[in-house]
Amino acid sequence: MDDAQRTRLFELADLILALGRHIHASKDFAFEAWTPLESAVMRYIDRNPGTTASAAADATRLISSNFSRAVRGLERKGLVRRSVDRDDARRVRLYPTEAADRQLETLRDTWSRLLDGVLDDPDEIDRLNEALRRIEAHLVDGENGRGSSEPNAR
Repeated sequence: MDDAQRTRLFELADLILALGRHIHASKDFAFEAWTPLESAVMRYIDRNPGTTASAAADATRLISSNFSRAVRGLERKGLVRRSVDRDDARRVRLYPTEAADRQLETLRDTWSRLLDGVLDDPDEIDRLNEALRRIEAHLVDGENGRGSSEPNAR
């Protein structure tokens, strides 16, 4: 990789990080806020209902203790429920609750309003979303092989 490409990729990562901070800070919920760790875990569980804790921890790249703390926090807030796997009682499955669905709908409205007018061309939005999904997939399934084997369910 040459220096120009390295600079471009660094700027891309830096901008994504800065945008993420601004977007996360825009949550004006009338309910208890989620920590950044809880947000990462909730996002994965919402997209992969019924996931195992180990798959979700791997996909979010959280160490076991941090992942467990995030899940416990989400359970206390009534956003995640655990269910024993029907085929293997040693395995627990994680599901979003109806309260999580309501909060995520509020979040969709908030973030849609926040970004409304930034990009108006639906094709441009679709291309940007696809590029960001490719980046995420590369980071999740990337070079160290620590990705989830579960496909996105939503």
